[in-house]
Amino acid sequence: MVETSDERLDGTADAVIRRRLRRQAASITAAVAPFGIVFGASAATAGLSLVEALGFSIFVFGGSSQFAAVEILGDGGSVASAAVAGLLLNVRSLAFGVIMAPALTGAFWQRALMSQLMIDESTAVGLAATERRNRRYGFLVGGLSVFVVWNLMTLLGFVAFSGAGDLINDLGLDVAGPAAFLALLWPRLGDRAQLATAVAGAVIAVVLIPFVPAGVPILASMFGVLAARFVTVSPKASDGSSTVGSAHE
Repeated sequence: MVETSDERLDGTADAVIRRRLRRQAASITAAVAPFGIVFGASAATAGLSLVEALGFSIFVFGGSSQFAAVEILGDGGSVASAAVAGLLLNVRSLAFGVIMAPALTGAFWQRALMSQLMIDESTAVGLAATERRNRRYGFLVGGLSVFVVWNLMTLLGFVAFSGAGDLINDLGLDVAGPAAFLALLWPRLGDRAQLATAVAGAVIAVVLIPFVPAGVPILASMFGVLAARFVTVSPKASDGSSTVGSAHE
């Protein structure tokens, strides 16, 4: 078959988009890597074995839920309490799955494997693309890069930093993750619907912080998406071209 000019242009555009997605995946992976070290150190301090720590990072693979579960276990809490805390903190992954499902096609076993990568970082990188093929590519690149680095850093933290104490505060790593997500979020705020969602979600979280347990404000902030219903969406935004595409402009 002879390649048409449109096909060549599509291929060139995809190559440019995928380079951007790889850069985003690399930057967000670098931002979360130190937390893998901290988790490994925390797991060792809590009395877990190396196999148990690595099991958390391989099979649970959810940063906040891993930290919560290890903290509960380290304080003498039950396995059931640790599991419930982890599940509550990862409820947001259900919303991620609904958003990403159209792009993550394939056989059941393929989709099951991809679901293991359903985390904040992979979803953020995936949503930086508009075409389904590139959205899938971004999701996989983001998810796999974080998965590999997170597990390596868990191993490093357990072996080399188990006596390092409060590593996050000592090194100022507590701002690395939020800064990376802000960098991904910022280009989207040019769209009125997404800006309304972000502002509403932030207000909900801030208002609830003094009154509810930790983690609940973040879950409740998801209701901020309702604010988008009250914003007039332009015809360009209605087809998804401006709302998602703006992330890599």
